[in-house]
Amino acid sequence: MVHNVLIIGSGCAGLTAAIYTARANLKPIVIDGFEPGGQLTLTTEVENFPGFPEGILGPELIENMRKQAQRFGAEFKAGAVTAVDLGRRPFVVTVGKDVYESKAIIVAAGASARLLGLESERKLMGHGVSTCATCDGYFFRGKEIVVVGGGDSAMEEATFLTKFASKVTLIHRRSEFRASKIMLDRAHKNEKIHFLTPYIIEEVLDVGKGVVEGVRVRHAVNGEIKTVPAEGVFMAIGHTPNTNIFQGKLEMDAAGYLGARNGTLTNVEGVFVCGDVQDHRYRQAVTAAGSGCMAAIDAERWLESQGH
Repeated sequence: MVHNVLIIGSGCAGLTAAIYTARANLKPIVIDGFEPGGQLTLTTEVENFPGFPEGILGPELIENMRKQAQRFGAEFKAGAVTAVDLGRRPFVVTVGKDVYESKAIIVAAGASARLLGLESERKLMGHGVSTCATCDGYFFRGKEIVVVGGGDSAMEEATFLTKFASKVTLIHRRSEFRASKIMLDRAHKNEKIHFLTPYIIEEVLDVGKGVVEGVRVRHAVNGEIKTVPAEGVFMAIGHTPNTNIFQGKLEMDAAGYLGARNGTLTNVEGVFVCGDVQDHRYRQAVTAAGSGCMAAIDAERWLESQGH
């Protein structure tokens, strides 16, 4: 069976695209992806999505969007895309052992937060280790926390977290920062933020106790080891777009973000992109949703122009 539209990803962008294409009677197939529901499922309170004056839980917002798409006829498939063939028509998308054919594809695969790659970090994820200050900062009222990173997002997260924490230690492996001057100045002026450079985190403590009690760090130059007490560790070292399967098939920048032209068009006719997989600038639920709407409308108009 050849589908009209296949949507890769089920976060804000993919679900909005599903709602719009389903309402256009295109019967979209949505592939959930590695992180069903995207980054919002890792979020507690979402207070900046229009229409919810009291805020809404991230997973609840995603569940509502999903039900809305299903109501109009969108079909969801579990699993992650393992291969795509964009060189033939209809396009072929492989999800594990299943193979789908589609006239159009909307890529809404999102981006994943980068981690240090430590086993202790992985084991304590959700138990004091977080990748989202706006999601989890509230849980660290009056506590000492660590923020890892040296870019604008690290400065932004550290500054935001001072609303809750008693002390924020910003750890960076270099003495210089990639952050813009305005963001760096703002962090330096904040009395709650303490800078620790150039230090590399070797371990998040204490896996044995199942909660974060601090980090063990090593000086990047002289090798000095010390422990920084903290009850929370926030990773702010950037995001990686989920675009490996599109290498050499779709145009992307040096960081791996897919290129979008004239809205959501790619270099392959019939393939459209939306959400964080092509946006490293805004990365908001509402902008992802907006671009999902754009991709759906672009796909619908393209299919119509092809006589489908």
